[in-house]
Amino acid sequence: MKNLVDQIGALYATFEKEAKAHVENGNKAAGTRARKASLELEKLMKQFRKDSIEASK
Repeated sequence: MKNLVDQIGALYATFEKEAKAHVENGNKAAGTRARKASLELEKLMKQFRKDSIEASK
C-alpha cells in the first residue's frame, strides 16, 4: 500500500504542475496533460480506497 501512496503523490505532483501551467500561463497542452493525470489519479484513489477497506477488516 505504501507503493500506491507513493504513486499517488508523484502523480499528484505532476497534475499540480501541469494544472498550474494551464491556468496561469494558458498552456493548452499542459491542460491536456493535467486532465490525463486526473483520470489516472481517480483510478489510483479508487484502488487506495479498496485496499484501505480491505486492510482495515
